[in-house]
Amino acid sequence: MNGDGDGDGDVKMEENDGKEKVVLMWGYLPGALPQRSPLLSPTIVRPAGPSSDYSWRDVFGGGCGFAMAISESGKLITWGSTDDLGQSYVTSGKHGETPEPFPLPAEVSLVKAAAGWAHCVAVTDSGGVYTWGWKECVPSGKVIGEPSIGANYEGDVFERQSSFLTEKVSPRSQGSRSTGGTMSVTEARGPGEESAKRRRLSSAKQAAEGSSSGDEIPSALPCLVTLNPGVRIANVAAGGRHTLALSGSDVGQVWGWGYGGEGQLGLGSRIRMVSSPHPVPCIKSSSYGIMNSEEHSFRVPGSYVKGIACGGRHSAVITDAGALLTFGWGLYGQCGQGSTDDELSPICVSSLLGIRIESVAAGLWHTVCISADGDVYAFGGNQFGQLGTGVDQAETIPRLLDAPILENANARIVSCGARHSAIITEDAKVFGWGWNKYGQLGLGDVIDRNIPAQVIIDGCVPKNVACGWWHTLLLAELPT
Repeated sequence: MNGDGDGDGDVKMEENDGKEKVVLMWGYLPGALPQRSPLLSPTIVRPAGPSSDYSWRDVFGGGCGFAMAISESGKLITWGSTDDLGQSYVTSGKHGETPEPFPLPAEVSLVKAAAGWAHCVAVTDSGGVYTWGWKECVPSGKVIGEPSIGANYEGDVFERQSSFLTEKVSPRSQGSRSTGGTMSVTEARGPGEESAKRRRLSSAKQAAEGSSSGDEIPSALPCLVTLNPGVRIANVAAGGRHTLALSGSDVGQVWGWGYGGEGQLGLGSRIRMVSSPHPVPCIKSSSYGIMNSEEHSFRVPGSYVKGIACGGRHSAVITDAGALLTFGWGLYGQCGQGSTDDELSPICVSSLLGIRIESVAAGLWHTVCISADGDVYAFGGNQFGQLGTGVDQAETIPRLLDAPILENANARIVSCGARHSAIITEDAKVFGWGWNKYGQLGLGDVIDRNIPAQVIIDGCVPKNVACGWWHTLLLAELPT
């Protein structure tokens, strides 16, 4: 998800060299597929208008029903979403098959973007941050109301208010001592499985709430996030309902906002809502993980944070020295600390000390990271094989993937969807594993995989991969 998600260590195969790029997609993207049927194999995304207007720069997985990319001109391009997933409609800004620019101010040029369950966040080339989506995910800031947004946008939000649900179910417990809280139905199930129930419940919810909330839009229009003077953000990550932002250069300060009930904001408490960006203490106040009865409290290796990732309700960061720290919900072991406890503050993953971690990604219940040597480590929930270990057993401590297909294959880029994972190797091969009910592995079928399988990419060279909730995007370069 990188969420939603979706954030990695910001590793790229190489810098832009002016070669033409294409975006390929596979999996399920409501509203972007004429018959609402999954794309089982990589398919080129065709933008609206002349292709010269949409020279792709990068891809970002998007949320539960939409996809995102950034053009070379710095415009955010979105597509997908459908009435069955109202939160996606509001977040992506449109409902359609064709990729089009998201309505941000014309002068804005973006370099990074991320999406959670029902919110988006994007970074400008000047280090500013825009965000929009569910109100609880959006901090106070300058609301963007320029005419370019369009008056119909707000009206559409009202019309689809009934599609926003608060029905909650308890996640499956595995004897955890943590207080996992609740998640939305669609966090736990697939896109088509709850549509009828969703419509029934939304009507009941509106009737029950009546005038108390009938006049309130449950989502927020794009706003410019208010940050401390001089703070320039370089990267962002979006989780289920929380956001992390990383300041640029060698400052490496992490900022967080949104929902923090399981500690995913790393502030040392179960604060349920942080309405403005707060600095997340990641290094000086952090300690090594506890892997035995003896407590350790040493300074975490590194001087600043260089990479961030948000899962459904947990987070991960990487220091400049390659140390991995995690915090948040731990029910499935997704914090890698050897237990199923929640971690309320950033804590170093002890079992990876001595291994330089270069990139990390997080899914709904799992985490995957890559070392400087190109090895892949995975931990957390494994109900659909999303760890790639060959079994469906959860892992509370990072486990090295030793699948034969990855032998001598140095991984360089990683991304996680809700319950699937993907990597690109040094020799530009793409591998995927995990949940595949909607073809999100790109293998030509809908069979889950619990070990990595190669995704065949013909006629182009993979450059970046980004997993959405039920789909996967690939940025690729055409040969000259």
